[in-house]
Amino acid sequence: MKIFFSENRVDYSNYTFDYAIYCLKESQEELPEIYAKGFLPYTGDLGIEGDIFYLARSLRVDLENFDDTSENRRVNRLVEPLKIELEVIRKEDFDLNDPAFVDFCQGYISQRIGDDNMSMERWQYILSREIGTHIFRFSSEGKFLGFILTALDKDILHYWFAFFDTEYMRTHSLGKWMMWRAIRWAKDNGLQYVYLGTAYKPGALYKIRDHKGLAYFNGYEWSKDVEKLKELCKTDLEPKAADHFKLLADKNAFLKKL
Repeated sequence: MKIFFSENRVDYSNYTFDYAIYCLKESQEELPEIYAKGFLPYTGDLGIEGDIFYLARSLRVDLENFDDTSENRRVNRLVEPLKIELEVIRKEDFDLNDPAFVDFCQGYISQRIGDDNMSMERWQYILSREIGTHIFRFSSEGKFLGFILTALDKDILHYWFAFFDTEYMRTHSLGKWMMWRAIRWAKDNGLQYVYLGTAYKPGALYKIRDHKGLAYFNGYEWSKDVEKLKELCKTDLEPKAADHFKLLADKNAFLKKL
């Protein structure tokens, strides 16, 4: 892998000089290490030929410490009458051009994501990336209810993009159930970590509230301080006077922990 920095904002008044941090994947075998360093896939520019990752406040589940919460069990009880079957299919064995799959994804994008945020062209680009390796397909009595594009390698799973039948969103919390079901599948199959994407802004709090065994990448380590993470998410939209290190009350104590 190759890690590189790209200059961003400058605040000379308090000597804060921002750099966006990226990683170029050189081989698929590097995936577990790349995720372990806090990186997530970047697909915002369809002209990039290689697999690029960005460093962020990434969220993962340590499956050794994962167990079902009361909310997980509540949602599972709602879904049980649907008798949903899960199939884990290698992407190379899945027909990505199947009209039923394409239409399902297009419908979800239009209803939930918005064509401005996720065009079908971008979705096709994401599907073409080597990063995504498996499709989790959820169905009930022959009816497709959801799909997850995942990166599955050795002992890690990245829950990357999920699409589900919005008809069951409010009555069965289908989206929440699919995330829990993927985590439960990973634990039952002996994996070590499940990566759940970024943890920013209040909109990410549902991931944090619903699952045990969580840790987030804070720039130098995976922290299990969930209360701190909730505080960060709640205040992400507020203006900051400086970067977090400069705002610490005891910088020396922090440095001694490194």
